[in-house]
Amino acid sequence: MQIATDYLVIGSGVAGLSFAREAARNGDVLIVTKRSADESNTKYAQGGIAAVLGAADSFDAHVADTLRAGAGLCHERAVEVAVTEGPSRIKMLQEVGARFDRTPGATDDADLDLHMEGGHSARRVAHSADMTGREVERALLEAVQGSARVRLLEGHTAIDLITLAKYGGPEVCVGAYVLDDVTGRVTTILARAVVLATGGAGKVYLYTTNPDVATGDGVAMAYRAGAEVANMEFYQFHPTCLYHPQARRFLITEAMRGEGAVLRRFDGSAFMKDHDPRGDLAPRDVVARAIDFEMKKTGAEHVWLDITDKKPAFVRERFPNIVEECARWGFDITSQPIPVVPAAHFMCGGITTNLEGRTTIPGLWAIGECACTGLHGANRLASNSLLEGLVFGHRAAEALATSLDRSRPWPEVPGWEVGGAVPSEEAVVITHNWDELRRLMWNYVGIVRSDTRLRRAARRIDLLNEEIDAYYWKYFVTRDLLELRNIATVARLIVECAAGRRESRGLHFTIDHAGVDPKFARDTVAKRGVPAHLRGP
Repeated sequence: MQIATDYLVIGSGVAGLSFAREAARNGDVLIVTKRSADESNTKYAQGGIAAVLGAADSFDAHVADTLRAGAGLCHERAVEVAVTEGPSRIKMLQEVGARFDRTPGATDDADLDLHMEGGHSARRVAHSADMTGREVERALLEAVQGSARVRLLEGHTAIDLITLAKYGGPEVCVGAYVLDDVTGRVTTILARAVVLATGGAGKVYLYTTNPDVATGDGVAMAYRAGAEVANMEFYQFHPTCLYHPQARRFLITEAMRGEGAVLRRFDGSAFMKDHDPRGDLAPRDVVARAIDFEMKKTGAEHVWLDITDKKPAFVRERFPNIVEECARWGFDITSQPIPVVPAAHFMCGGITTNLEGRTTIPGLWAIGECACTGLHGANRLASNSLLEGLVFGHRAAEALATSLDRSRPWPEVPGWEVGGAVPSEEAVVITHNWDELRRLMWNYVGIVRSDTRLRRAARRIDLLNEEIDAYYWKYFVTRDLLELRNIATVARLIVECAAGRRESRGLHFTIDHAGVDPKFARDTVAKRGVPAHLRGP
């Protein structure tokens, strides 16, 4: 089976949906998403969207905060673009029906209630209670579903990108092979432009705030197709994830510390001032390492996040979803502290792009978390993630509106070849390798690293990749197999990039190379067949 469309968008989070909404004005859009259309990292974003929206704030201040958090690796032009175009993207969301909290008594939609978060020098985080991502996803999804030129394929998993170079032609991306997870059929989808908006890869780690769909599909597919990726060593761990055996991936927003919550040891003492003069409002990488240090020092399985100094009514109004979810697990956060641990949260590296989302392969675009625009550098500033998806999704749609070539005839591309593949009778291999991979990434390539741990991880990941590759060619593909294949590819890229950065900068912290080394103030880039290396003077 073959389908042809102007735009193929893989992923249905904030970046993919904002792109699709605008691209539909100029062509037909097909969105492919692995599970239901609203299941993405976007849906679980609690804190909000950082943008200069208040009179006491400025573009210069937001730029400065982002550069400071990025530890010397942000691309200043990317930061300027995201910051200056942010307010117009908030306005767009309001126009499509997104509801943001307003200050008490406000009558103007522009008079928004703004949160303060770690690393920010002003209140600039627009939010919808503590469920901002869910509201943004709802509004954008309704907007694209109302378009006659947008088609959604739910329950479909992209297998690999189609490039003409595979068939003796030029290096240009013309589509993707896509698996129907229910029927097992593989469809060949051809497109004038392929847009990767697949989000992050938190499932490469044992503990993550990300949903199950976050398996690094876009980065892995782009890398296999020959695209360049960069800065994969910089994986952000959110400092505060609810610690409970049955509470999977529930994040406690950074905005709670912005409103006065304090991190405490088991004896009740606050500890963040011992690690950074900014205390509980230090950037995420600093806070995550501080918690990791305190847990290892004391042997504790978690630390406490305490907001009991605030009035219960204030806490319930500001954080209704967190209050409700914590109560479900037996914690009344208005009267007792919350047990928290760090968890893998955000991929700061990804597929290298320009400021319109173009990758190093013609015809292939990447936006949102799977892309490396240079905005985040070595560490993302809180609430700049939804901002990135909105700004660069918009910029990609604008660029393609004037550059899409519809005169080119559709290429002759072979359909999906099953070959000698047979149904699997040993799927336990997938679950075993999945568990082993995620555990070794957590233990060896987590918040604190070393040369020895990275070497051990590389050896084992190489063996796992060999096993996965053999399984892939022997049996019919399934979504579980494809996701395992992708996280193994991403894991190897993270290790390879981390091994080449012999310093501690931002989210990459190694006990063997303490401190920042100026000669490493460059991006780490990798491409299939080319080892990871630092680029630039």
